[in-house]
Formats: sequence, C-alpha cells, structure tokens
Amino acid sequence: MPVTLFTSDRFADHLTPPGHPERVERFEVMAAVAAAFGAGGGDVREPRAATRAELNRIHGAEYLEMVAGTAGRATALDADTFTSPDTYDVACLAAGAAVTAVEHVLAASGDGSRDRPRRAMALVRPPGHHAEANRAMGFCFFNNVAVAAAHARANGIERVAIVDYDVHHGNGTQWAFYTDPSVLFVSSHQFPYYPGAGAATEIGSGSGTGFTVNLPLTAGATDADYELVYSRVAIPALRQFRPGLILISAGFDAYMDDPLGAMRLTAGAFGRLTAMIVAVADECCDGRVVAVSEGGYHLQGLADALRETIAALDSAAGYSPAADIVTNHAGRGEATLRSVVPALQPYWQL
Repeated sequence: MPVTLFTSDRFADHLTPPGHPERVERFEVMAAVAAAFGAGGGDVREPRAATRAELNRIHGAEYLEMVAGTAGRATALDADTFTSPDTYDVACLAAGAAVTAVEHVLAASGDGSRDRPRRAMALVRPPGHHAEANRAMGFCFFNNVAVAAAHARANGIERVAIVDYDVHHGNGTQWAFYTDPSVLFVSSHQFPYYPGAGAATEIGSGSGTGFTVNLPLTAGATDADYELVYSRVAIPALRQFRPGLILISAGFDAYMDDPLGAMRLTAGAFGRLTAMIVAVADECCDGRVVAVSEGGYHLQGLADALRETIAALDSAAGYSPAADIVTNHAGRGEATLRSVVPALQPYWQL
C-alpha cells in the first residue's frame, strides 16, 4: 500500500471542556479508522514530537514559551481554545506527526525505489491551521501543516504546495507564507465565515504575490461546486507551480451534516478532491503527498470522509468515491470563479 498513517493514542490526552466540538470522541473515530486500516495490512506508525527548533520555524520563541508554560494545567487561551494538563505535549506530537510524515515520504522518494510509499497521512488532534505565529485560536496551538512545510523546505524541497479544504480558512497557514514564493497556499472555504480571512483578493504580497490562492465559497456549496473551482483554478495553479511536495490540510467540516459548517459535501467529495491533488503530485513530484487532519465534527461524517481520503491516497489512480458525487451545481462555484479568476489571471494561466 502506498500510503502510511501516523497517529498515536496520545492524541486522546488533549481534553476540552464539556460540550466543546473538538472533543476526545473525534480521536476515537480516527483511531478506529487507523486500526481498521492496519488490520487490512496497512502501515500505521507512531510519530515523534516536533522539536522546539522545528516549531520555531513558524512560531515565535515567546509564544512557544507561553504554550509550554500551560503544561500541567487547564487554561483558556481564547474563547474557543483550551489547554488541559497534557495539551502542550500532545500539540508538540501533532506537529511532529506532520513532520514525521514528511520525513517518511522524502526518505521513500530518495532511496531510488519506485515502489516505496510516497504518500502519508497524519491523524492528529489538536488541529493546527488557525494557529498563527504568536497566537493560538480556533482550537489550534501549533500550525501542524505549516511546520511540516517549513521542515520540507529546510530539507531541500524548493517548492511546497499546501491545499486546505477544511470548511474554515487556514488563516495561520496563509500568513505564515504570505510573502513566500516558495510555498503555494490554496484554500477552499466557506466565506464569509470564521476566521474572517480568505477573500479572493488575498493573493499574497511582495515576492509572494500570486502564491496565495483563495477559493471562497458561500454556504450551501455542493460537491459539484467544489469540483468546479478545483478543476478550473486549484489544479491548474498546482500544475504550473510544479511543487516538490504537496501537503493537504484535510479538514472534513464541509461535510453536509457537520455542526460547524453549512456546506453540502458528501464524504466521497473529500476522496475525489484528494485524488485530484494526488494526480498532480504523480505528474509533478513523484507522487509525494502528505495529508494532515484538521477539522471535522460530525463523527460519522468524519469517519466516512477519513476512509474516503485514505482510499484516495492509497490508490488514487483507481479511486472512485463510495457515494455518487452530487452533480447539481448550486451556483456557488460559478460565483467563486467570477471573483477569483480576475485576481489570479496575472499570475496563473486559468
């Protein structure tokens, strides 16, 4: 099997207050999916924790000290983001799982073998894509996917692409690389919505102008709306960028029944989007893809979407979603194209 999963029972040790959507039961779903994958012959491995130096590529030293200072106690870092006694260690492990997955994929690609795994997924909590350089927010402490991207760059990958299909915009990831032309950030998300970032006009700045690609979709977007904006914008930009590695912020809260989103994606849509991304990786970067879990708060939807995503990573060429794609365009995709394409056409052939 070409995909390797990285996860740990420690991800159940981050606790949140009663009624919080980012609850331990989410990891119980991830653990069950990973266990079934392993029982079927899949490769499931324990990750290592991120080092302070690896975290410091994205987060400021004072911020890291502040989060480390919460170890052993329960605190509120904002209205939504809470620590428990083990949270600091678990958050370091979540970032480390993303880093470990990158190391695994790069090592497999560098050994000269054509049949070694070149895809991996980190099943982690807490999520990471809202965490900014000096700020925890949106249930996130360290930006797992950004730390992984910086690690890949530090280990010789000249261009890294990040695709984020969580229902919420990955503001922390965007700002980490907003001026950096070596990292292409693509985000599809409900807009306007939390955290307020991700407008079509946010395309990067300075030498990074054009390397942030936002695909804001209004509430109610379907599988077909997502497929439209990916096929017309995200996939062409990825192909033209020709990354050496693609990272996926794999959030599943755009699922139709998720309590924190208002989109209408089926579980199969996440597999289809993943397969589209993997196809680009097969063309551009020897198949190197690392997915890192983000949101997803409807437990059955999380389980189904995870299985679809892993299946797409495992056999993208022959992947077909378990459920038929919702083919009716709700008009959201066309509206997104009207706002996005003019902003990006100076930088990409769309």
